[in-house]
Amino acid sequence: MKSVTKTQIALLAGSVLLIVLLLFANTTLPKKEGKSEMSDHAGAKSTGTTDISKLVDGAKIALNGDQKQTFEKLEEALKTSTDKKEIFASIIHLWDSLRQPAIAAYYTEQWAIASPTEKNWNEAGNRYYAATRFVKEPEKPMLYHKAMECFEKTLELNTKNIEAKINLAACYVEGSEDPMKGIGLLREIEKTDSNNVNLQLNFAFFSEKSGQWDKAIARFDKILKIQPDFIEAYLHLADAYEQKGDKTKAIENLRKYSSLIDDVTIKTEIEEYIKKLSQG
Repeated sequence: MKSVTKTQIALLAGSVLLIVLLLFANTTLPKKEGKSEMSDHAGAKSTGTTDISKLVDGAKIALNGDQKQTFEKLEEALKTSTDKKEIFASIIHLWDSLRQPAIAAYYTEQWAIASPTEKNWNEAGNRYYAATRFVKEPEKPMLYHKAMECFEKTLELNTKNIEAKINLAACYVEGSEDPMKGIGLLREIEKTDSNNVNLQLNFAFFSEKSGQWDKAIARFDKILKIQPDFIEAYLHLADAYEQKGDKTKAIENLRKYSSLIDDVTIKTEIEEYIKKLSQG
């Protein structure tokens, strides 16, 4: 089973966890939504939508002199070069360095259009999906839609790409008007690949977002059985048990996590949090 990276965790996670997780992952997670059922969660929606070209144009206008000059040289090179791979890579790197993940995703998609391989389309989908965490609310529906388009193109080239299917399903759940279509896709995958950690993480996070703590606990327990070194699961379990009011179990999972890490700062944060839980 392929290990799940911290990037995938950040991409999937939706609940507000302990400060120790934020320190460990070095990322900001979206706020928790109080939903009563998993099927009610369809991510951050907006009635408005933003055309990707307008988003790109706005980012170009915001470039300073040196950045604009660098970008324009790369754009010009695209027109004349026969080998565009390196140029696209440089453009994508530029927008990554400027912390513009949505624009980097757009140029990743442009590379996929120029070189339509399964890998390129899947990378474009992953980048659009990840970028939804870093844009304004009105821009999210458009990015989810773009991610779904890219994952669908990935699956046209390889119907057996399970990760693309899972991420497509997640986009339906989080960013479409038909979240149950995504849940249905995930359940279909579970019939044949129930030990896929990415799949189980999606179910676990959706359960967290909808406040179904028992289901979330069951999913994270299963994840630990599949991938015992996925120690971040103990933090999610601690959060779920705390939400249920079971402080003993919450503390137990925090201590389990603390015993498996070496970072002194995080260990200290955990101990401080355990003290607060014990006194509360």
